[in-house]
Amino acid sequence: MNISIKNETMYKTGFLVALLFSITHLTIAGQIRVGVFNVDATPPVGSPVAYAIARSVTDPLSARGIVILSDQKPIVLCAVDWIGISNEGQDVWRKQLAQAANTTIDRVSVHVLHQHDGVRCDFTIEKILEQYGLGGTSIDNPFVSKVINNVAAAVTEAIKNAQPVTHIGFGQAKVDSVASNRRILGPDGKVAIIRWSSSKDPAAITAPEGLIDPWLKSVSLWNGDKPIVVMSYYTTHPQSYYGKGDVTCEFIGIARNAREKSLNGVPHINFNGASGNISAGKYNDGSVPMRPVLAARVEIAMKKAWDSTKKRRITSDEMSWKNVGIILPLGKNIIEEDLRKRLSDQKATLSERYRAAEKLAWYQRSMDKTAVNISSLRLGKVWLLNVPGELFVEYQLAAQKLRPSGEYVCTAAYEEYGPGYIGTKIAYSQGGYETGDIVSGVAPEVEEVLAKAIEQVLKR
Repeated sequence: MNISIKNETMYKTGFLVALLFSITHLTIAGQIRVGVFNVDATPPVGSPVAYAIARSVTDPLSARGIVILSDQKPIVLCAVDWIGISNEGQDVWRKQLAQAANTTIDRVSVHVLHQHDGVRCDFTIEKILEQYGLGGTSIDNPFVSKVINNVAAAVTEAIKNAQPVTHIGFGQAKVDSVASNRRILGPDGKVAIIRWSSSKDPAAITAPEGLIDPWLKSVSLWNGDKPIVVMSYYTTHPQSYYGKGDVTCEFIGIARNAREKSLNGVPHINFNGASGNISAGKYNDGSVPMRPVLAARVEIAMKKAWDSTKKRRITSDEMSWKNVGIILPLGKNIIEEDLRKRLSDQKATLSERYRAAEKLAWYQRSMDKTAVNISSLRLGKVWLLNVPGELFVEYQLAAQKLRPSGEYVCTAAYEEYGPGYIGTKIAYSQGGYETGDIVSGVAPEVEEVLAKAIEQVLKR
């Protein structure tokens, strides 16, 4: 064969391949794809959970999430059946998931559902506990590291199996007789009754629900008529009873799992909203039979939200990610000397010493000016807002008002768990558990800082 003819043929073939690639690329320009992952996150018996050593597994725990692919950098959203992931724990989770997804850490959001018989994850706290001879008593580093590695591997696999997204669905329904406000004010405007996750106090039970967000929101991604994944957003402390070491995903996880089964295995991921001052205390007496009752009430609302779903087409042109890093003002009651004294006190309980380590870790992060990430993902008319800590519901309700009628804001809190409770400015003058002692690591000025950041990420 003549060499010049051969070269010309090779050139034409290469040109056609390049042209075909270009045409294919143009065809999928604007397309969104999503990969889904679900990883076991259940601690072994004998491993520490939030308030005890795990003695049994009632329900398995999981780490579930999605990877969104488009002509933009990948986005990872993850929800874990643990009580909290904070400080260097958050850093490691986000870094490893970002590496697995080939994206930047600011486009990774990791939340917990805050089950109280779940796992704690914080490498900063564990370093402090080790200094005081308490290493391994509250956090199982080898276990949590293994789960992080497994989730990162699952993110990589999810990308390989990603499916095209043609439509987004949205529906919502009210949850009946689950959520209630924890803080019942007296005539003087101060907290008169604290309504815990369970209550047998007649005054707490008969008091009104108070300020809550009763709506369970359902966001679904579709490939034509085929649902790929469902994400639900509901706001309450997910506790029925806890503290003995019987590991469970609680009534919220039970409802989620039941819905997934009802939809023939369509993945279901739940995110907990701004539940710092919200619990089931009005409707839950803490008895064993109440857990399935609460689960059934949430499951009913999940089904109603699904049944009310309306779909619309979506492309990457209608998708955007915004984030801002902010410094949360440190609470004036977070004093290093006092925390170290409590840690050194051999007469203090493990829980008291752990809490001191928890806030000392947050103190150190604050002194280092470590920013907390606030972010939102816009998918057409649906906004997925990601915020830190045990945020009060007022922030969530205010965020919803920042978008016009016909658009929906779904709030996922419990991302960076380091600050603990985050109240409104007025709440710090009202007394009560959530804004007293050291359970809140921030100052009243947090409202102005956080509200501004939320407004920033919810603007087009």
